[in-house]
Amino acid sequence: MYGVKRGGNIAQSIDQGLIWAALALLFLGLVMVYSATVALPDSTKYANYQPTHFLIRHTISIAVAFAAAFCVFQIPMKTWQTLAPLVFVCCIALLVLVLIPGIGKEVNGARRWLSLYVLNIQPSELMKVCAIIYAADYTVRKQAYMQRFGKVLFPMFVAMFFVGMLLLLEPDMGAFIVIVTVVFGILFLGGINARVFFGVLFALSAAFALLIAFSDYRRARLLAYLDPWEGDNALNKAYQLSHSLIAFGRGEIFGVGLGGSVEKLHYLPEAHTDFLLAVIGEELGFVGVTVVILLFLYIVKRCFAVGAQAIALERTFSGLVAKGVGIWIAVQCFINMGVNLGVLPTKGLTLPLMSYGGSAILVTCAALALVLRIDFENRTMMRGGAA
Repeated sequence: MYGVKRGGNIAQSIDQGLIWAALALLFLGLVMVYSATVALPDSTKYANYQPTHFLIRHTISIAVAFAAAFCVFQIPMKTWQTLAPLVFVCCIALLVLVLIPGIGKEVNGARRWLSLYVLNIQPSELMKVCAIIYAADYTVRKQAYMQRFGKVLFPMFVAMFFVGMLLLLEPDMGAFIVIVTVVFGILFLGGINARVFFGVLFALSAAFALLIAFSDYRRARLLAYLDPWEGDNALNKAYQLSHSLIAFGRGEIFGVGLGGSVEKLHYLPEAHTDFLLAVIGEELGFVGVTVVILLFLYIVKRCFAVGAQAIALERTFSGLVAKGVGIWIAVQCFINMGVNLGVLPTKGLTLPLMSYGGSAILVTCAALALVLRIDFENRTMMRGGAA
């Protein structure tokens, strides 16, 4: 599929391990999404849905994601670098559009989606990969000024502040945290002044603390997370967390068996999206959760390895993009798993490649296609060809 060099050996042109790990997570996610949603039509909210509704839509999302990944792979990294500023500006325009009543689609009080009828696009998901491409290009262009705050960090800080305001208006604080972490992670890898970097990191941490302190809703969720078993918390703000922990407790070592989850039977809200790992923990146990974690660890490791190889070949932009994708997947997995396990406060972030959600699946597959493209160009250069 990805052997685009005529006469070349496909097995030597792509990272097969990365592809198989991603496919394993995608199809395990497909099975678990079906398991988590098969009983949803029993509720009033989903009474008009067929038991296979989410399975069919998730399958379509994966098929669309494969098509998008194939298209992304065909575009050389030089082209992505040239288009980086335009791609970033276009994604900001989408973030503005989604806030306009009548254009943006509102679900559960959040306005995060643009309806294309066949598929709902979530601009905050697109921004994750667009921000990686832009930050990598920005770092390369500003390489001579990496020790100067006014030339490098301040302009990016302003850009992230603007993006953050748009995301918080949706609201989508989880996406904002991931995007800021990835962007400044790329700047750090690009060689930015360490003292200035950690100073800005401290300022951002203080800003997030203020966002929580001045938001009654976020503050209540944080306090509930600290004591999820307190009577009122368990029935209100910590309801999801308490039932997630019950699911992991029931799963023990080997799980109760595929399809045997009790928590998915209208006890655990959003079991097919934010809390899919809890269903995996209940049905497949500690062993199943460990397999999922190891697969994600392998993908992150390969992203960093491909990025390091690109930088060694003096392809800094490509290397930073690959490492940025690795940071993104690692951070989002850590937050999602931490929330499911009660290590972090409840925050609406999906598990990459696995949770139900067309935009998230599409964007993650496209990002991994970028890594595969970088790896393909690395191998082509090492064989004496042109990237």
